[in-house]
Amino acid sequence: MWLCKLAVVRRVGGVAVMEDELSLVFSALADPTRRAILERLAHGDATVNQLAEPFAMTQQAVSKHLKVLERARLISRTRTAQSRPCVLDTERLDAVAGWIERHRRIWAGRHDRLDQHLAALQAAQRRDGETTR
Repeated sequence: MWLCKLAVVRRVGGVAVMEDELSLVFSALADPTRRAILERLAHGDATVNQLAEPFAMTQQAVSKHLKVLERARLISRTRTAQSRPCVLDTERLDAVAGWIERHRRIWAGRHDRLDQHLAALQAAQRRDGETTR
């Protein structure tokens, strides 16, 4: 599955940093500005200027956020005449949501088994307490 594949992303201090695709997505989603950009794109395509309007930051700063979102493949840019609108990639978000849901089910199952085990231990303690009276 693409979410767990490793890829050389960048060099930091001469050292190659390996990041998996899922880490790129979560890293991109960790920033509130980038989440706000994704929220805006959920309502339709937008240019960099349109995305920069609600923020107290330069167009260049917004462009840097867009590059992070592009690298995580959460958005893409299309070419329409003179502009390059940004487009939300919902397929990528759906894949991440699926990964989260699978892991939620795993942990919920473990929690349920622990509850059953604790209930069995408590029942055994009650039985032992009744037989010693």
